Amino acid sequence: MAIVVDIDVMLARRKMSVGALADRVGITPANLAVLKNGRAKAVRFTTLEALCEVLECQPGDLLRWEPDPPDRVDISPAEGAAGR
Repeated sequence: MAIVVDIDVMLARRKMSVGALADRVGITPANLAVLKNGRAKAVRFTTLEALCEVLECQPGDLLRWEPDPPDRVDISPAEGAAGR
């Protein structure tokens, strides 16, 4: 996955537990764990806003994009032949 979730980093910086963050944001610890571990398929802006408010950070402090490694890039046979 190219989107990396850095909630762990912000929790460590704020010396806050997952349970405390979940309670203050108003989501279950299980749902926070799904987001924190990068298994979420989506995040509501209201949830992102609440996370930023509680952690006193910007959305970019919690989410970042990393390109996939070159070996994960899928090139179809047609594209590969066109480049020769």
